[in-house]
Amino acid sequence: MRTLLQVLPLAMTAAFTSAAVAFDNGRYDDTPADIRAWFRNVLAPNGLPCCDISDGHRTDYDMRNGAYWVPVDGKWMIVPERAVIRGARNPVGQAVVWYVRRQGSVVISCFVPADAV
Repeated sequence: MRTLLQVLPLAMTAAFTSAAVAFDNGRYDDTPADIRAWFRNVLAPNGLPCCDISDGHRTDYDMRNGAYWVPVDGKWMIVPERAVIRGARNPVGQAVVWYVRRQGSVVISCFVPADAV
């Protein structure tokens, strides 16, 4: 019982910090409805939602040795293969990357290249 009481707060903290909090605070009011819907409906290869327009970042990208690379806060990072979304029509015209910061690191959860069709 004592161990459970020690682990429970840690588990709850991990659950809350790993969940992406997606909200639109009005910055995207002038974004067309079809673009907003696309951002809301993009799914990662594992079937989980990438989140919403406020979570995706339009980005440049590069191909290096068959892998995608994106800049995050001025530092180029490799996009994990598990995050690359293929075959998702991209109406934005730019690549989009979704990431979170965890314990000082950036974790890329989704990436759609600009030319995804």
